[in-house]
Amino acid sequence: MTHTSLLQALVPLVDDLSRDMPDAERYRRLLQAVRSFLPCDAAALLRLDGDGLVPLAVNGLSGDTLGRRFKLHEHPRLKLLMDAEGPLRFAPDSPLPDPYDGLVEGLLGHLPVHDCMGCPVLVGDKAWGVLTLDALNTERFSRVDLRDLQAFASLAAATVRVAQRIDGLALRVEDERQRADTYRALALDAALPTLIGHSPAHQQLLAEIATVGNSDLTVLVTGETGVGKELVAQALHAASPRASRPLISLNCAALPESLVESELFGHVRGAFSGAVADRRGKFELADGGTLFLDEVGELSLAVQATLLRVLQGGQLQRLGSDREHKVNVRVIAATNRDLAQAVRGGHYRADFYHRLSVYPLHVPPLRERGHDVLLLAGYFMEQNRSRLGLGSLRLDSSARAALLAHDWPGNVRELEHLVARGALKALSGLAVRPRIVSLTAAHVALAAQGAAASELAAPVHVTSQDASPVTSVDLRTSVDAHQRERIETSLVRHHHNWASAARELGMHRANLVRLARRLGLRGE
Repeated sequence: MTHTSLLQALVPLVDDLSRDMPDAERYRRLLQAVRSFLPCDAAALLRLDGDGLVPLAVNGLSGDTLGRRFKLHEHPRLKLLMDAEGPLRFAPDSPLPDPYDGLVEGLLGHLPVHDCMGCPVLVGDKAWGVLTLDALNTERFSRVDLRDLQAFASLAAATVRVAQRIDGLALRVEDERQRADTYRALALDAALPTLIGHSPAHQQLLAEIATVGNSDLTVLVTGETGVGKELVAQALHAASPRASRPLISLNCAALPESLVESELFGHVRGAFSGAVADRRGKFELADGGTLFLDEVGELSLAVQATLLRVLQGGQLQRLGSDREHKVNVRVIAATNRDLAQAVRGGHYRADFYHRLSVYPLHVPPLRERGHDVLLLAGYFMEQNRSRLGLGSLRLDSSARAALLAHDWPGNVRELEHLVARGALKALSGLAVRPRIVSLTAAHVALAAQGAAASELAAPVHVTSQDASPVTSVDLRTSVDAHQRERIETSLVRHHHNWASAARELGMHRANLVRLARRLGLRGE
């Protein structure tokens, strides 16, 4: 490539630095320019997060890659790139496993001998992440000037700095940065809460967390079972000035009513049978930090009255003691119940409810988050890949269709368990553990929910280092045809009543309409 063509690729990106646009769009344009100038089949921009790398943008890789977290100690190529002083090209026959094995679009099997190179991205002379390129042709990068890759990495750093300034991240004071570092140190190996998603509903949730996180307001987190309310509470604590102080959790539904007050406020020796020593309660343990009350809708009216006094004045008494303790605690509560309805029914104290819901925060169900399900599936697949010692764990097209069509009554927790079960099912009966495992609709077992793919799914596609890829039929075509036929039949039977057809097919109505449009059927 000539110097002129490089400038032609870089100038639009430099121009973008002065434009107001979403961060995701900035990164997308960057990778698009990389692929237009440097001859590669896949490119990715990854940010350093603790002991791993988080993809911010990908081009030429499967969509679920964005949900994965690549731990550096498990991916030596990425570790070498992070430690490199500049651009690095791997030998085409490098024995190091590739983190994108099984994730390159259009390639069912494992990555053959190929070209791979990358460059660390430095922001303010500090390691921020990496830019990676992969090409299926072994000689594709042989004539690439590594300085060209460095130019794109430098522009990536500039793009990141612009995004940080726009988001206000670069303007944080030094003590706030130290606070975050202190929190990470106190948390030891525990990662900060991982809230994954690109959907409008999820982005709205993140905006709400940013708004109320850096305050002392009491927050009531609501949402269905399994949506991740505890993760939201952790994110609120991590975003607050209290992040270096304790986050204490209590599941109110898991305690007998007779022990709730002792757990919350503590007790003195002899307060009741079995109280052999003084004991601090959750409020005292959380002093200066945050107290997370999960399943707060299960508290009795009597306990609500006692808690109300503490929330109002910050003073409490241990059971069996007349001495008051002053505590400085931020309370975050969570429930899957409709507390407003419970108040109207006389089952919940109105004053306690209003004290809890100073800032109500609703966590959207997974069925309202669209393609976030694939990002989350990628996150859980990377976890299971590591746990099971696999080279790669991926979704085939029938499994992706099944996940997108499902209504997810159990939300993110249901998805997490489903991926874990699917991985085990895919491995069952195999004499040799394969290098790559592809989950099909049969493995995720969601055909009854609308994917209708179990009877069509072929056995797991596996490859090993010494074996040729297994050849199989085109499942996507078969699954799509079957789904189209089922939907058309149901619509005719119900006189094109989409709600009735959705009930018959075991799907949410909005998901059915979305699936029908993808299949080329006329929606509502």
